[in-house]
Amino acid sequence: MLKQAVVMLDFETTGLSPAQGARITEVAALRIIDGQITERFVSLVNCGVRIPAEITALTGISQEMVNQAPSVEAVLAELRHFIGTDALAAHNASFDAKFLQAEYARQGWDAGSEGWLCSLLLARRLLPGQASYSLSRLAGALGLRFQGRAHRAEADAEVSARLLVQLTQRLCVAYAQQAVEIALLRRISQLSAAKVPAFLQQALAAA
Repeated sequence: MLKQAVVMLDFETTGLSPAQGARITEVAALRIIDGQITERFVSLVNCGVRIPAEITALTGISQEMVNQAPSVEAVLAELRHFIGTDALAAHNASFDAKFLQAEYARQGWDAGSEGWLCSLLLARRLLPGQASYSLSRLAGALGLRFQGRAHRAEADAEVSARLLVQLTQRLCVAYAQQAVEIALLRRISQLSAAKVPAFLQQALAAA
């Protein structure tokens, strides 16, 4: 298990990049403690932007749904309070991190500089040789079922959380650990897969 609480975050958005004007349409934040999801914050978001037809087709999130949703200012305030001081994680974390940073910047807030934990990078290091590391393909390979529609924030965040828990459990079993630090997982994610076994042998030898 992880020694610290972590919040698994997932955004649905109107596009791929906030630098090109894309905004968030939905957020899910799931707190993981001792391998269990203990709290959830989920909300649609009204950013006052048009939802492209292809995004509605992919996610099922329509213009009407976001028009009736709470304002981005209200949602972000709740999200910030929910996260508190816990570490953040996401699948393909660089995507969600840039949207959180952009939306926080609009509010004049600092999103923090500590690195996120990325379940995609961690899976690449701990499960080398997979045909794909997309969330849906990994979920299928590991027997993780979506509770709801894929490409909706809560369903994606829940599968990502269960993926992270499973990866951590595998690591603990393989190296006879009761729990591991988030910092260790971040470090693993920065290595090449070939260097991970030797690193873990050394890092966990005295643990």
